[in-house]
Amino acid sequence: MDREKIMYHVRGLLEAVGEDPDREGLRETPDRVARMLEEVLEGTAYSNHEIAEMFGKTFPEVGGDDESAVSVRDISVFSYCEHHLALMYDMTVNVAYIPRGRVLGLSKIARICDMAAKRLQLQERLGRDIAEIISEAAGTPDVGVQISGCHSCMTARGIKNVSAKTVTTTFMGSFRTDPELKALVK
Repeated sequence: MDREKIMYHVRGLLEAVGEDPDREGLRETPDRVARMLEEVLEGTAYSNHEIAEMFGKTFPEVGGDDESAVSVRDISVFSYCEHHLALMYDMTVNVAYIPRGRVLGLSKIARICDMAAKRLQLQERLGRDIAEIISEAAGTPDVGVQISGCHSCMTARGIKNVSAKTVTTTFMGSFRTDPELKALVK
């Protein structure tokens, strides 16, 4: 990311909304915003493939068979809507997959979800990205992802419906047709 360019434009934005970027409370705001964006949009620097490589640590599956599945629920993430740059918050991700001889480290699943969310995103794309990354990292075509979250572009502006939650699902492989597998992520 270009920190200097972000700082320049944040200063211009402050001026455009009628603020004085040189007043005491705003003097360091352009730098703070630039550092924040570097942190909360870190995933922008990586492709899905690169995230799968970063967090693709696997272990031999113990006593597994084609009927076993791994499910991790209630992974907390947040992201930013690419349409309004608005916060997507109170988001939980449920992930399930069928191992094919190897299992991902459980913390790696949460790290994948977190890194994929650190992009300007749509919730629907985030689910697809997580499913693709898990599929590659775990070496399986069978992945299900459900995301539930609030979008400040709906809760704080526009319709201002503070109770609205968006739920999206992404199913790959046998999760597309097997109701029992789908139930693992709902």
